[in-house]
Amino acid sequence: MLIPMGFDHPIFSESLRLIEAALPEGALQGLSVPERDVLLRLIHSSGDLSLVSGVSFSPQACERGLRALSAQVPILTDTAMAAAAVAPMARRTFGNVVRSVLDWAPEQAPKGGTRAALGMQEALRSHPGAVVLIGSAPTALELLLEQVRSSQVAPPALVIGMPVGFVGVAESKAHLAASALPQIRLDGSRGGAGLVGAAVNALLRRAWLDQAASA
Repeated sequence: MLIPMGFDHPIFSESLRLIEAALPEGALQGLSVPERDVLLRLIHSSGDLSLVSGVSFSPQACERGLRALSAQVPILTDTAMAAAAVAPMARRTFGNVVRSVLDWAPEQAPKGGTRAALGMQEALRSHPGAVVLIGSAPTALELLLEQVRSSQVAPPALVIGMPVGFVGVAESKAHLAASALPQIRLDGSRGGAGLVGAAVNALLRRAWLDQAASA
């Protein structure tokens, strides 16, 4: 697809070319265009070619994400850092509202809980059907799954579940995998604000390019 002049920085374009050349032959085979975009941007953002075998997409997850983002649904993140990573691309494309769930969180973490989990509960009620990014807090991911399972909130349009770390992380990702939610997931201990931001930025970029191509 022809990229509008000036949309991608030359360094980003060259990085993608080098990544594709470095990947094993056939590594991207079978991926849809948006899945490929997401995977390449994750590798670009992390410098880690091994992510090619660690990222999972539920059927039609990226396509659902594209439709939601182009319809300007809000984007919710579990940290201010992830929100900061996404806001520039959102402003440049569809103008989606980007907010951290910490905006709804109490000043102090409750005993035995986290601010992100409590904030997630209120954020999901305020923005039903949002695109949700979780790069740090497995507790927020578990809370989201529990709230959806008990029909207390509407299912998000897409969950990008990549909490980083070792405590509760693998378990929360396994629970996400077992759910029926549209999802992009990075299994294992890897993840982080930069990666969830990269994933949704790839989708915002693809949705914007698709819209430009059809205009």
